[in-house]
Amino acid sequence: MKKNSNWARLGALAAGLVLVAGAAAGQVKVGTVNLQKALQDTAEIKQAEADLKARFGPRQQELAQLEKEIAKLQQEAQANQGKYTEAAMNELISRIQIKQRQYQRNSEGLQDAVNRERQDILQRVGQRFQEVLRQVAEEKGLDIIIDASNLLFAKDGLDISAEVTAAYDKKFPVKK
Repeated sequence: MKKNSNWARLGALAAGLVLVAGAAAGQVKVGTVNLQKALQDTAEIKQAEADLKARFGPRQQELAQLEKEIAKLQQEAQANQGKYTEAAMNELISRIQIKQRQYQRNSEGLQDAVNRERQDILQRVGQRFQEVLRQVAEEKGLDIIIDASNLLFAKDGLDISAEVTAAYDKKFPVKK
């Protein structure tokens, strides 16, 4: 975590040095983009999130149901500790452990599948987004675009996040 923070600071410092050097040589036009928000606001990402929920929602519901079953069995074991024979209690504990392992496997499998899908989507959209950033920078005559998450301060007029999102949606419309 600290390593990423150092890289962000180094990047911001480098951008600042470029700006100072550019200012000394002439006028430098700068734009800022809240990259995370701009990406999340694209129609493609919104559609992809809805598709992920539709695709993986049933598996999440199955996990929630299995979690309820485990909790019910655990309550039963606690409530009947003194009433059940040792064999009955061992059988109940065994059922709980089997369901817990099943829950763990299913949960990890679901998380892995969702993460793979998200990575694929973000990789595809990220490449396209870079293309759109360059296009908007050229249209606006910008020399530099800086991610707003690394800035300490920038005037609101420098933020082109909404324009980049709109340009992305126009260039890559969502197919329904």
